[in-house]
This record gives sequence, structure tokens and C-alpha cells, in this order.
Amino acid sequence: MGFKKMLASLGAGGASVETELAEVNVVPGGVVQGEVRIQGGSVDQEIQSLSVGLEARGVEVEGKDQETKQNIEFTKQQLGGALELKAGAVHAVQFGLEIPWETPVTMIDGTALRGMNIGVSTELAIARAIDSSDLDPVNVHPLPAQQAILDAFIQLGFRFKSADMERGRIRGTRQTLPFYQEIEFRPPSQYRGLNQVELSFVADDREMDVVLEMDKKPGLFSQGSDTFRTFRVGLQDYQSTDWAGYLNEWIAAVGSKRNWL
Repeated sequence: MGFKKMLASLGAGGASVETELAEVNVVPGGVVQGEVRIQGGSVDQEIQSLSVGLEARGVEVEGKDQETKQNIEFTKQQLGGALELKAGAVHAVQFGLEIPWETPVTMIDGTALRGMNIGVSTELAIARAIDSSDLDPVNVHPLPAQQAILDAFIQLGFRFKSADMERGRIRGTRQTLPFYQEIEFRPPSQYRGLNQVELSFVADDREMDVVLEMDKKPGLFSQGSDTFRTFRVGLQDYQSTDWAGYLNEWIAAVGSKRNWL
């Protein structure tokens, strides 16, 4: 069953809008289907525009003195042009909104990740007034290749710690969105001296960059250090690699250099 959200009426006797999603479970590169229904009010009104988009809420923004959060709409689709909505009339528009390949994952093994708020927003403009809906949440599940990397961490005994979205760019990746996701894991006891590992995915329709960083501390590590690793994974040929073995080899190599193990 999809979500339904109602926008507030635009002024006395004004139109209202209802958005219904046919399916809330999606994957990067997929499509979320839905319908927007505009219900006419007690007077005729000129609809200037109607659009839906994908929005990320609570994206962290680093400032000089403090960290703030903002909402970022990272894709948008116009649903037709201007029209005159008669009093009491209903205008329904179906849509299929593409999910960008870089969209953050909000679900892991059926469990929602705290702080990952991604959803469909609806915007209706009438006579210089704009009304925006609450977010209709979508559940973004990992691609099979992403799931393979996540499973490797679990196989090695890592435990999920937290996830967030940060405004900015990861250098050396195929990133096009203005923000990225970090998924943090706590290590098992055998990796003594290791505090955490952070994981980011940056995908397109063929492959993805996997970005790993150990013990992120300001000013201590850089992308040129052995505690930072980026590698590419094909979305179709990821099964040819033992990812648990790959991750363990990297962590063990760094650990032996730094006398962790």
C-alpha cells in the first residue's frame, strides 16, 4: 500500500493536492510510481505548475564554527503545463520518478537506518502561491552489489553504528549529486586499535566506487594514506570477488603496519 499525503488548501476555498505512491520500496536506478490528484476548491483557479521531486532531509553541512542541516531536492519532474482547474473538479496525473543511482540507502536487511530521510515531495503553484507537501517517504534498498559489500562487513563481525548524509564531494569518484552518504561500522574485537570504518557508495548504471576510511579524525588521515581506500565494483560482476577476504586483507595490512594486530 502506498502513502497518501494531503497538502493544505491554498487560501480560502482553494485547491488541495493528494499524492499517492504505488510502491514505497525502491532501489537506486529504479523508478517510484505514483499519482498526484488536485481537488478543486469552491472557485476556479489557474494552476501554474505541478512537480514532484526526490528530497533528502537532514543533510549535514560543515561550517567554520558549527554544523548545520539542510534539505536538498536532488531530482525534480514537472507534471504537465499550466491549466485552469474548475471549482470542484479533480485533475489526476500519474508519474514515474527515476531514483538516481547515487541515492543513499535507507534500509539494510529490512531495517530502517536512523537519520536517512529520503522521499517524494510535491509542489503546486497557483497564482504566485506555492504549497509544498510533507515528505512521502521511500525505502531505498541496496543494489545487489552494495548488499555484497555490506554482507562482507557483517560476515567479519562488524556492527552497524550510524549513517548520515553530508553535503560535499568525495574526490576521485563519479559523484554528481551535491551530497553523499556515510555508513559507519564498529569493528569486532579481533581488530584491536581500530575504532570504526566508514563506507560510501557512489554508483552509476554500470559500476560503483566503494570508498572506505578507517578511524576518521580531522587532520589525521588523507586520501593518500593507507587508511583510505577507493575501488570500483561492477554492478554485474561483483560476485567474482571474496569481499570479506578483500576487506580483511586490507584491514590486517594496515593493522600490522601500525601494530594494531
